[in-house]
Amino acid sequence: MASTLPDRLEQEHRRLDELFGGFVAAVEAGDPAAARAAIADFDDALRRHTADEEALALPAPAQRPLLPHDGEDAAARLVRELRLEHVQVRELSAMIRRLLDEKGDLEGARRLAGNLARRWDAHTTREERELFPGLG
Repeated sequence: MASTLPDRLEQEHRRLDELFGGFVAAVEAGDPAAARAAIADFDDALRRHTADEEALALPAPAQRPLLPHDGEDAAARLVRELRLEHVQVRELSAMIRRLLDEKGDLEGARRLAGNLARRWDAHTTREERELFPGLG
């Protein structure tokens, strides 16, 4: 059991990595049904995780939370940029899910998977290095 919020969020990142790995394995095996189920599991867990993170660790300004604002300090910029990255990874995940659900397009899903993997890895690395130390 995680003892701190950063520990819990990092454990969730590793669980999401495992779920995404299951999706990649299904794609590589050429199994559209397994890929569809795996990306649904990942996408659902990703949405829960990012909503929790935003509620607990990434407070949004009252207006226009994804746009720079006057007087934005480094901490506010980090929060804004991490929230924007959440939007980007959720959208990529949703695009893959739609490709498989609506078109059964395994090759299209494969092409987007690399982009999602890179963005997800860069995002979690950034959170764990820049945000989590300050959450204690």
